[in-house]
Amino acid sequence: PKLLQYVVKVLVQTAQLLYTMLRMEQPSYILLQNPPGLPGIAVAWLACVFWGSKLIIDWHNYGHTLMGLRHGRSHPLVQMAKWYEKHFGRLADYNLCVTNAMREDLRGNYGIRAVTLYDKPASYFKETPLEHQHLLFLKLAKDYEVFRPCTEPVCPGAEGSAFTQVDQKTGHVLKPAGRPALLISSTSWTDDEDFSVLLKALEAYEQDVKAGVELPSLVCVITGKGPLKDYYNGLIDKLDLKHIRICTPWLEAEDYPLLLGSADLGVCLHKSSSGLDLPMKVVDMFGCCLPVCAIYFECLHELVKHNENGLIFQDWKELAEQLKMLFLGFPTRQGKLHSFRENLHASKQLRWDESWDQTVLPLFEQNE
Repeated sequence: PKLLQYVVKVLVQTAQLLYTMLRMEQPSYILLQNPPGLPGIAVAWLACVFWGSKLIIDWHNYGHTLMGLRHGRSHPLVQMAKWYEKHFGRLADYNLCVTNAMREDLRGNYGIRAVTLYDKPASYFKETPLEHQHLLFLKLAKDYEVFRPCTEPVCPGAEGSAFTQVDQKTGHVLKPAGRPALLISSTSWTDDEDFSVLLKALEAYEQDVKAGVELPSLVCVITGKGPLKDYYNGLIDKLDLKHIRICTPWLEAEDYPLLLGSADLGVCLHKSSSGLDLPMKVVDMFGCCLPVCAIYFECLHELVKHNENGLIFQDWKELAEQLKMLFLGFPTRQGKLHSFRENLHASKQLRWDESWDQTVLPLFEQNE
């Protein structure tokens, strides 16, 4: 039975994790990210008691709200997980969380005092130089047709992609005026992201192009692995799209930030299970100065500033209108898309290591 499987799994993981932690060299601190916190929080606390260490919990979301997506929030397992997080979470010496909204929720509903540590992009998330974009597109074109040029190059033997070409006189990489726009989204293909929203918006975009609206062709790249990938690939195969090509690759780790830094627009369909965390994919996109259209949830405004570094939408119709507005006359440098990118340039956001030094190191120094 599923319940028995779950109980046995938790007990085995508890024994394995506790055995491992009690055999390691004595730590001054144990830093735990939650979720997953079952059985991690209790085991880390027991290890801290054994070692005389300090426990820090980094709250990225709540495990019980993720369980609630599958079982429903009133399910006994979900309620037990909620009690567990609340009870054992209070035993930590320090708590970090990813939004001010989560900080207030932890304080009001859990009795836990936390410090907000916003997720920040790593240093390798940045705009990709044009020459590196060209090499990336040529590499991806070997496996994915959407990156190949739609027409033969003017000069025989010249290497080109769907988005870049080499000037035969100067040897410089150029982006041709008639190129398609590159839209990117990333996902773990799980229940908290409804990709039918994007697919319906793309169908509406296709109709606008057929109606004569001055819009570019689109290449939509959706990266990631997950349980619902085959389901959505089935829906994609049924679409009748002439001006939009969709690709769902699994990228090598070093290629993902390069592709983000080469794209024209990012789309985020992450809906927080708790309404209190922020999508890391948008953090990474902003690190690459990539404007974003993101679906609304309660605390998204702490990251996406509507009409400043991107746009927030409620449904597929609103997303379709935003795509039309942003890509009208593409690739002109006069529209909203360009101004969003310029605003991201000007924001000079902190990187992960700088944010850690400012927010977390003082906790250690205070303890010393």
